[in-house]
Amino acid sequence: MLGWAITFLVVALIAAVLGFGGIAGASAGIAQILFFVFVVLFVLSLIYRAIRS
Repeated sequence: MLGWAITFLVVALIAAVLGFGGIAGASAGIAQILFFVFVVLFVLSLIYRAIRS
């Protein structure tokens, strides 16, 4: 999940440098959503592991 977020971030940066504002904005939005989903799943995994142990 984090790998996909980083990939979309890189795509957004390249698109922004080349002047494709719409693609850059969309890719940055997707990267942000994926990052927050990753963080939520990571925290849930830590909580589950703490309860399980």
